[in-house]
Amino acid sequence: MPRSRRARHPARPRLTTRGIALLVLGGVLFGVALWYDLRDILLLAAVGLAMPIAALGYLAVRPPALTVHRTFEPPVVGAGHSASVRLRVRNRSRRAFDGAHWRDLASTALRTPAEAIMPAIGRAEGVLRSGDDEVGLEYRLRTPRRGVFEVGPLRVSVTDPFGLARIARVAGGARELVVTPRITALEPAVGLVASVDGTVHALQRRTHPNSDELIAREYRYGDPLRRVHWAATARRGELMVRDEEQRGDPELRILLDTTLGGRLHHPGAGSARDGADPLDPAFEFGVEVAASLGVHLLARGFRVRVDPIDDPGGVVEPITPEAGGYRAAGGDVALLEDLARLDPPRRDPVRGTAPPVRSVAPTAARRDARMPAIAVIVDPSDAAAETLVALRTSVEPAIAFAAETVSRELVERLEDADWRVLRLRRAADLPAAWQDAWRSARESVRSGGRRGA
Repeated sequence: MPRSRRARHPARPRLTTRGIALLVLGGVLFGVALWYDLRDILLLAAVGLAMPIAALGYLAVRPPALTVHRTFEPPVVGAGHSASVRLRVRNRSRRAFDGAHWRDLASTALRTPAEAIMPAIGRAEGVLRSGDDEVGLEYRLRTPRRGVFEVGPLRVSVTDPFGLARIARVAGGARELVVTPRITALEPAVGLVASVDGTVHALQRRTHPNSDELIAREYRYGDPLRRVHWAATARRGELMVRDEEQRGDPELRILLDTTLGGRLHHPGAGSARDGADPLDPAFEFGVEVAASLGVHLLARGFRVRVDPIDDPGGVVEPITPEAGGYRAAGGDVALLEDLARLDPPRRDPVRGTAPPVRSVAPTAARRDARMPAIAVIVDPSDAAAETLVALRTSVEPAIAFAAETVSRELVERLEDADWRVLRLRRAADLPAAWQDAWRSARESVRSGGRRGA
C-alpha cells in the first residue's frame, strides 16, 4: 500500500526572501561605504549583514518542539468519500509560537490542504495548565481510492520575529487511514436464502442421514409456511415448524482473482503500472465487485469466505482470516478492511513474473462439498482457470463474474465446465447481473433437488 511522502526538510534554518534581500542590501551598502569612505552607511551595512545571520542563529538554537495527536472521523472511510482529520498540537518548548505555518503530509495518492497559518500557541506549561500551550487543527481529506495510507507527520515552519529566516521541522508520526473499496448496492434476490439453505440442508442430510437435524417448535407469527413440520403438527395437534438455526448460517465462498496471472505471461500486457501509484483499474474493479457481493451476502445472514484463486505460478496470501470466514455481526467491516489492505499484483521487472509469496493450498474445496461459490475473475492464468474447472464438482451453484479483460476462450472453458459466467463492463452492471445469476442458481438448485430425489 502507498506510504506517505517523506519530503526532505532542511535540518538547518534558511533565509527567507526578506532575509536574502536584507543581506544583499547590506553587502551593497558595505561596498559603497568602503568605496566612498562613508562611515554612517557602514553602520547600516553592518546591521543589514548581522540581522539575517542573527536570525539564523536564533532558529538554530531554539527549534520548535511539538507533540501531535491525530484522529480520523470516521476511522474507516469508503473510497470516494472524505474523512475529517483532527490534530491536537502541543508545545513542549519554553518558546511561544505565533505566525507559524503548518501542513499535514500524506501519501501521494491523497491530497492534503495547502500550507496554512497555525494559531498562536503559548509556551509549555507545567502542572497548572490553562490550555494555552495546545491548539486544535482540522481539515477534510478526500479519499479517491481504496488502500491503507499513511497520514502524517505534521510539517511546521517557524520564522524569527522579523521574518528573515525560516526553519521547517516535522512533528509527530504517521497514522494509517484505511480506505475501503466502493460498494454497489444490490437488490435482495427473491428466494436467495431459501435456495442456498435448502442446498446446505440437503447436504447435511446426505452427510448425516441418521442425525436428528430438525427441531420442531410452535408456530410463531411471521414464520414461513414452507417450514411447517406436518408430522410434528399431526402428533402434537398444533401447528409446528422446523427450527434449523442450530446448523449455523449458510456459507458461501467468493473466489477472487488476485494475481492477474494471465497478464504475467503476456509481455505486451502489463499488470500494475510501474511507479509510485500501482493502481490497476481492472484489479480494483474486481475488488469492488467482491466487496459488493460480500457485504450484500453478509447482510442476508450468510457466512462468507473470500479466497484467492490458486495460481501455481504466483501463489498469493489468503484473504479470509483463519477463524473460518466473515459473519454477519461485524463481518462486513472486517471484510472491507481486509480488501482495503489487499496489495495489487506486481510484475518482477527482471523475470516478468509475479514474485513468489507464501503458498496456500486449496484445501477448502475438498472440505466444503457443494458449497455455493462465486468467482470474480479479471484476467486469470491458465492454471487458475483449471483450478476453477476442477472446483466445479465441489460447488453448487457456481457463478463467475468476468471482467471485459477475460478472454472469450477462457469464458467458454468455464461454461463448458458448467459455470454460470456473466460479463461485467462496469460496477453499474452488477445489480442486473446479480439478479440473473441467482435466478439461474435457483433453477439449478431445484433441478438438482429433482435429480437427487
